[in-house]
Amino acid sequence: MKLKVILFLSILIVVVLSACSGSEVTFTPSVLEIPTATNPVENTPIPTVKNTESIEIDPTQNVGNIEEETLNTVETFPDPSLFQWQEITSGLTKPLGMTSYFDGNLIIYVLEQDGVIRVLENGVLLAEPFLDIKNKTTTRGSEQGLLGIALDPNYADNGIFYLNYSGRGGDTVIAKYVANEGRKVADPGSEQIILTYEQPYSNHNGGNLVFGPDGLLYIGLGDGGSGGDPEMRAQNPDTLLGKMLRVAVQDQEIYAIPSDNPYQVGGGRAEIWAMGLRNPWRYSFDRLTGDLWIADVGQGNWEEINFTPANPEPGLNYGWYYREGTHPFKGEPPESVDLIDPIYEYDHSMGCSVTGGYVYRGTELPEWYGVYVFGDFCNGKVWGLLPDGGGNWTSSELFSTGVNISSFGEDVFGELYLISHNGTIYKLVKN
Repeated sequence: MKLKVILFLSILIVVVLSACSGSEVTFTPSVLEIPTATNPVENTPIPTVKNTESIEIDPTQNVGNIEEETLNTVETFPDPSLFQWQEITSGLTKPLGMTSYFDGNLIIYVLEQDGVIRVLENGVLLAEPFLDIKNKTTTRGSEQGLLGIALDPNYADNGIFYLNYSGRGGDTVIAKYVANEGRKVADPGSEQIILTYEQPYSNHNGGNLVFGPDGLLYIGLGDGGSGGDPEMRAQNPDTLLGKMLRVAVQDQEIYAIPSDNPYQVGGGRAEIWAMGLRNPWRYSFDRLTGDLWIADVGQGNWEEINFTPANPEPGLNYGWYYREGTHPFKGEPPESVDLIDPIYEYDHSMGCSVTGGYVYRGTELPEWYGVYVFGDFCNGKVWGLLPDGGGNWTSSELFSTGVNISSFGEDVFGELYLISHNGTIYKLVKN
């Protein structure tokens, strides 16, 4: 009898230690049947998955009131001298990102790298933070910390949001939280961890979280760091590193696997949607078209922008480590592998770390409608991309801000913001 008790306790201890180790959450996710994709609907930034049978659009989500009849994609870049990045607030501590909510007032949630989320209400920085999880995060590496936030598509009703942060041991943590009824304070005790993944190094963690037009959560993970992807993780389907994950979290206990994920029937990790990414620090969906824009931070020579039209086939391969941008880097891909080339790249004479942005879909600046705006962390330059009508893209340098651009932001009305790691947030406005 004593032997049985000892054996039971030993097993229990092993289980507990495994649960606290900071590695992956161990459970078998269900498979969610995904309906045939539909074209994104105009004026609906975030469609809502009502059930697993179909995707319905809630027109009440159209807070921006964008009318295609009056706002069409511009054919030429605006004159940047007529516009400026106007300071909205300052004094933040290493801000890395933002998202927004509208309840009659414009609420902007700002991520600070050390684990605090601040609240801007109608442009005023509130004293009380939305959430403080500094006791859960680490910033020992310069690319670690509180890295990403995504509001549930039904946030107005349920107050649920998701975070991507570096846990105390440095591993990636994806967690769900709940805000209070007023949506200005969240309960740290409401945390439910949905996924953890070991990070072998402190850099190239990725960090973004975005709900796509399909209502699914897209999680961008870098290749795990060091330099040159030494363990070749980005092309290995058995690891989540160097990938874009896609999971269903709405109405799920933890998460479910979309039925059309490329490896949900085997051959790799079921959470994977795309691979071949080095460090997709910031990416976004065009709120009008559903197109996906991924800015992938380069190695030593090339920074790249990847463009993926709406409703692509899952299983795309963006090329890293075989390619840095369009240039050979390490080895050759198998003949069966098709690599997606970036639509734009720049070398390190122009910058050193690309920061992805957004396609402008607001109403205040029609001169910018349809311009994809992005920048560089190192030198603070801001560029734009536009289709040339012939299947290619044109670029233009638009601003030289002189700040470290850690992220761009888009509010619920489609207006654009620039976030400086130095502690200031700016909004793109007319002079």
